[in-house]
Amino acid sequence: MARTGRYKVRFRRRREGKTNYYKRRGMIKSGLPRLVVRRTNRYIIAQVVVPRVMGDEVIVSATSKELAGFGWKGSLKNTSSAYLVGLIVGYKALLKGVKKVILDIGLHRPIKGARVFAVLKGALDTGLEVPHGEEVLPDEDRISGKHIAEYVEKLKGENEALYRARFSQYLAKGLDPVDLPKHFEEVRDRIKNYYMGWFKKLNIEVPQETEEE
Repeated sequence: MARTGRYKVRFRRRREGKTNYYKRRGMIKSGLPRLVVRRTNRYIIAQVVVPRVMGDEVIVSATSKELAGFGWKGSLKNTSSAYLVGLIVGYKALLKGVKKVILDIGLHRPIKGARVFAVLKGALDTGLEVPHGEEVLPDEDRISGKHIAEYVEKLKGENEALYRARFSQYLAKGLDPVDLPKHFEEVRDRIKNYYMGWFKKLNIEVPQETEEE
């Protein structure tokens, strides 16, 4: 493709909207592994990645598809599932000896309370250290799905048919979205207990954040 003094073709991955090379260079210079968070139309994905000369090496990864194994019946792409993915990837990283990472949200816009920051919150709650500003994290009510439950309560009373149509996927799995906050807490506890078992089994020090809870 053409190159002149006034026009320079961007790298392919930048043209495809996959990589911001200026940000990537800064993160690599930090010397820390990257907590790479991405979301698709269906899932939340998180990986801890270390840059190598031959390419990035994925140390651990987690996706919202794994949540079904812990009994999760909610959406696989909302704020609650994003937080739970953050828990999983955080515990996996600590089990691998990774204690500090730097957040990489790629080309996602850094909007306060966004799902990518819900993943960050989950990772932080495991004891993983990630430099961040507290103002970007979603609040506890949003993480637990309380706002969804409140909306469902209102919708049920106003339009039963719309409620059943809008939340058909929840109902098909046997979950009344009114109970989402309680269900979230149950699944969160299952994830924590599962990984605490691995810390004890492998004789690895239990994360300090979890001990304080």
